[in-house]
Amino acid sequence: MSFEERTKNIIPILKRITYKLRYGAGYLDDNDLFQEALLHLWQDYNSGKLLDKTDSYILQGCYFHLKNYLRKIRKKARFLNFEALAESEKENSLKEITAIQEAGYREYLDYLHDKLLVETICNNGFTPREKTLLLFCKEGLTTRQIGERMGVTHVSIVKMISKIKVKCAQYQDKVS
Repeated sequence: MSFEERTKNIIPILKRITYKLRYGAGYLDDNDLFQEALLHLWQDYNSGKLLDKTDSYILQGCYFHLKNYLRKIRKKARFLNFEALAESEKENSLKEITAIQEAGYREYLDYLHDKLLVETICNNGFTPREKTLLLFCKEGLTTRQIGERMGVTHVSIVKMISKIKVKCAQYQDKVS
């Protein structure tokens, strides 16, 4: 059975699925999503995965593929509409357009800010011993295990962690 024959019955339903998913797609429209779904089906057809599958199974697989695809590219892509910028004569139009389009991107910016804050605190405020303690915490060791590796009691480790928390809070207050 050819690819066209295999997909002939499911194409109308697949178009409805992509039409419904377009609202979460941001800059992608339903035609872009439909093409992505067809590409996914073509790859599955060529690898022989569609031979014994029912139409509902195939459609469900397309739906999950598109949801996963949208989840992945939403974090990676950010587009700016320069036509809208050219039409607008306002001085703040670039800020307004990017603010609208960065709604999903802010999560990533918050992550970068937190990472930069941690690096700044580590480079400016911690002793080498505290940095070693943080590395052990990052490895997932317990306070007793960290104490054994550093040659101190677990109570000392707890005190060092509380000092680190105080330093972080002080630095956060300076930045805010």
